[in-house]
Parts: sequence; structure tokens; C-alpha cells
Amino acid sequence: MSTPTFRAAVVRTPSGPGSIEIIDVPVAEPGPGEVRVEIAAAAVNPVDLGVARGLFHAMGLVNQPEHTGLGWDFAGTVVATGAVVSLPAGTRVAGLVDGFDRDFGTYAEQLVVPAADLAVVPDGLDLAMASTVPLNGLAAAGIVDLLGDAPTEGNRLLVTGAAGAVGGYVAALAQDHGWQVTGLARAEDEEFVRSLGAAFTTNAEPGWDAVADGAALQERGLALVRDGGSFVGVQPSAEPAAERGITVGVVVAHPDGPRLGGLLARTASGELPARVHAAVPLEQVADAHRAVAKGGVRGRYVLKP
Repeated sequence: MSTPTFRAAVVRTPSGPGSIEIIDVPVAEPGPGEVRVEIAAAAVNPVDLGVARGLFHAMGLVNQPEHTGLGWDFAGTVVATGAVVSLPAGTRVAGLVDGFDRDFGTYAEQLVVPAADLAVVPDGLDLAMASTVPLNGLAAAGIVDLLGDAPTEGNRLLVTGAAGAVGGYVAALAQDHGWQVTGLARAEDEEFVRSLGAAFTTNAEPGWDAVADGAALQERGLALVRDGGSFVGVQPSAEPAAERGITVGVVVAHPDGPRLGGLLARTASGELPARVHAAVPLEQVADAHRAVAKGGVRGRYVLKP
């Protein structure tokens, strides 16, 4: 009797989109506290491009002798449950898997994950849309955590890359904490940024109380912060050195089912943006990576296994 399998996209010798392979992987049964999800959609994120080209292998963060899985966030339907799980089969869920050093990812037909890491997708929210929320939404929420509540004096926050996935969420969420938000983006993105309730600029001068660096400007972003202000970056492997009394932080997104549930609810109600640029079959993963690498894509590419 043959072992049941499912398809997954991986890299063996990472060297960019052309090195991505789709392989057959044995189906695993969920253990205690785990569920198996049939994936309906998996978002393509810039970090995936770094994994596929070997960036994190070269940094010593990945050591997978067989293959490395691709993909961080997903949405789908629970099809099997282990012991001590309250999520029944048939529940629509979304979630995030983190860490670079793993032989599995969300670019796959199925995934076994801890049930506690998942959030139920609200009725009315499309699974493709839901798949774009976990990584970027949780990263943005983490950025806002690091910024904290805005001081009464000095609440001017610049969000770089405000029309991007992380930046768009930060621009919306930071206002809940008293920040007066201005989004830095291209001229053609002005309508979107203003729709978040933020002010807009295409050319920021130095002197901001805080900068949330969604565009990964790094040192150029740090230079926009006033002396004694705050800077939060998005590249954990390349945190800029603190200077001029500036508080420097860097966000690392981790699975958080309850918090993700809140983000999905706000997305379903229209409070937070969810943008799908295109939904493509898993077989077109290399083309999706090439398109994202060119830049300028508004909304996520989503893979449909």
C-alpha cells in the first residue's frame, strides 16, 4: 500500500526562482495539540525570495541537508486534528510558521501546525485575502508594540514604505496608540495611504519623532529620526547601530493565534487593508518570485495549491 503524499515547493541548492522545485512529501498525521490544514492560499513575501536565493543559508541560518521549505503564511481548512484540540475539521483558519531552518513551508498542499498558532478566518473574508494577513499583520503589530504609546509631546511618526504590506498595517495600527502618522510612498500611492487615515509625503525631511521603516531604508531611515527619537526596523539580521540617543528596535514576527484573530476581524470589517495582486497556481511559483523581485507590486501574489 502506497504512502499518501502531498506537493510542496522547496529548494535543494538555492539560487533564485529557477532553483525552486515541487516535490512529493509524505502526509503526516497531527500529534497532540496539532492540526493538519489543507492549504487554500499561501502568500509570497520578500523573505521567501531571500530563502530561495540562499541569502539565509549563506548567513548560517539554514542547515537543511535535503531541502528547505518555502513560505511563511497561509490560509486553509482544518482536515484532521490531534488530541486536545478544540478546532473541528472543516474550520477555516489562517496562520504563520516562522524560522528559516525548516524543511517545510506554506507553499504546499497541506501543513501540520500547532492549533494554538492558528486563528479562525471570519465569515465573509476570502481565504486568499486572509493568507496575506499573518506575517505582515503580526510584524506590523510588533512594530507598534516596540514604538509604544506616543508621547504627548513628540508624536510625529513617519512610516516608510507606507503603501507596502507591512507599512500599510503600521500606518493604520499606530493611530490607535496616539501617533500622528505620515506615510512615505510614491506619488501614485497617495490615495491608498490617505485611505488609511494617514498624512502623505513623497519626500521626508529629517526631524521625525519616530520612524517605522517598512521600506527597509535602514541607515537612511535612521537619519530621518530626530535626536532622542525612536526607530523600528524590519530586518532582524541587519539592525542599524544606534546613534544620537535614538532608541533602535527591530521586529521579529512570531505565530500568535489570538492576536492574528483580532487582525483578521479588523481586516474582515474593512479597518485594515488586505490586497491580493494575483492568485496563481503553485506550479507558477517561480514566475511569482520573479514578478515580486522586480518590485512595485501592490498587494501580494498568492499561491493556490
